[in-house]
Amino acid sequence: MSPGVVLFTAIASLGANKLRAGLTLLGIVIGVAAVISLLSIGRGAQDAITERIQSLGTNLLFVRAGDSSQGGVYGGQGSATTLTLDDAYALQDSVFTPSVMAVAPELSTSGQVVAGRENTFTQIVGVTPEYKSVREFSMASGQFVTQAHLDSSSQVAVLGSSVAEDLFGFRDPVGQPVRINSRQFTVIGVLESKGGGFFGSFDDQIIVPITTVFNRLSVTRTAKGDVSLQTINVQAVDVGSMEKALDEIATVLRLRHRITGDDDFSISSQQETIETLEETTNTFIVFLGAIASISLLVGGIGIMNIMLVTVTERTREIGIRKAMGAKRRDIMFQFLSEAALLSLGGGGLGLGIGVLLSWLLDNRSLGGQSFQTSFSSDFAVLALVVSAGIGLFFGIYPAMRAAKLHPIDALRYQ
Repeated sequence: MSPGVVLFTAIASLGANKLRAGLTLLGIVIGVAAVISLLSIGRGAQDAITERIQSLGTNLLFVRAGDSSQGGVYGGQGSATTLTLDDAYALQDSVFTPSVMAVAPELSTSGQVVAGRENTFTQIVGVTPEYKSVREFSMASGQFVTQAHLDSSSQVAVLGSSVAEDLFGFRDPVGQPVRINSRQFTVIGVLESKGGGFFGSFDDQIIVPITTVFNRLSVTRTAKGDVSLQTINVQAVDVGSMEKALDEIATVLRLRHRITGDDDFSISSQQETIETLEETTNTFIVFLGAIASISLLVGGIGIMNIMLVTVTERTREIGIRKAMGAKRRDIMFQFLSEAALLSLGGGGLGLGIGVLLSWLLDNRSLGGQSFQTSFSSDFAVLALVVSAGIGLFFGIYPAMRAAKLHPIDALRYQ
């Protein structure tokens, strides 16, 4: 038979049992819609996280104290007090580190912050004025820490957006006093919201001059009495200079620390953080797709069940067609085409519903959680190919069973 006749016969056969065909179709529709919508949610979450990290700068290197896990500069972060403020100043030397554009040392502690009747426990980050440009922060109001604040160890504070909201609500905090670990500070600015990062939320922190942290809030010094740091943020000249900057930083620190064996520091890049998160979220996306695919499997089983029932109901028809000269392959192609029509029709409808759900969920808040979705054309291709494959896989056994029927036995079937 010609493909046109096969297709016309398949449509007519399915149309003869509209309700049954529709219910079978529904299983594939639900499966494909679930796959499309969940994959879009997963990809949207991945894009949101990556965009948030990239907003902090893509040409960043993070130098952290402690032994590297593999004896090299690419090892994991340690906790020893091996980095000092003088190390950070040494990395600003254009002679030894020409690939470094800016350096922003960071010294963190935590404390109780009180403003009037409101209080919160949050992270206190001591920084230099370069921190604002290196980490690409913007001010919602007021000003950032200046060199004058640094020189005089001023008790001034810049609030993260969530801290400002917790302590002052919708009031402007600039100029207001706050108490940090029982010491009075003056709020000089509020940062614009930047969201969460790989190591925590950038909105839930208070920024003060780094000299204020080690002189007023936290005594963190090395055995030699130098000011100890947890992190030195380094901004390379550009993305292409990242490897050179990394080698220059490692060389300077090895010379300063007189290292002959394993390094007592670790260096990581922003790109490494992004790649790690992408690997994690890719696993999450695959997991979501696998869960949604279960409904597709159930839909495929439904197709096989209905096709087996159809073969039984149309046994005499198969016998008549074989007696009139239809070959085995004609019968098999006929039932395969019906199974493929069911799966592809369900795949197409499910694709449309999945795209609609992705659009409806984009930037919507459900249960206090905001969804960001990202639909991709490869999701559509994957859904249609999988639905067609399911139709063929689960339809081939009923089709082969129909094709193997002996015409005399089929004509005698009641």
